[in-house]
Amino acid sequence: MATRRKTSARKTTARKRTTRKTTTARRKTGTRKTSSRRWSQRVTQRSDALDLDRGVFKQTSAKKIAASLKRSAERSSRRKAGAYRSALSMLTFYINRAGKTLPQAQRARLERAKAELKHQFGRE
Repeated sequence: MATRRKTSARKTTARKRTTRKTTTARRKTGTRKTSSRRWSQRVTQRSDALDLDRGVFKQTSAKKIAASLKRSAERSSRRKAGAYRSALSMLTFYINRAGKTLPQAQRARLERAKAELKHQFGRE
């Protein structure tokens, strides 16, 4: 006599169930610091290269922005490169990190500040 195997109600081709582990449930509420969220903001505030004046990129004049960056770069003793290179790289960093959210008028002002910075350092 042949014995028949009992088949379960489930299909054999059913998907595997994967348990989704939520990391928020396991994470303690006070363990993660918010400093990793806005690293670009932290760079402009606490950069090793320059101590920037507050609101330097929000100024209305390209000449004022360039003068402030030049002053900060020349005063800094922690920068690794020359003053011009440090000031220009910080300005470029700000423009690149702002990306598409930067208003067109402010982007144009910062691009003019690049040319003004070049002029103030005598690198025509």
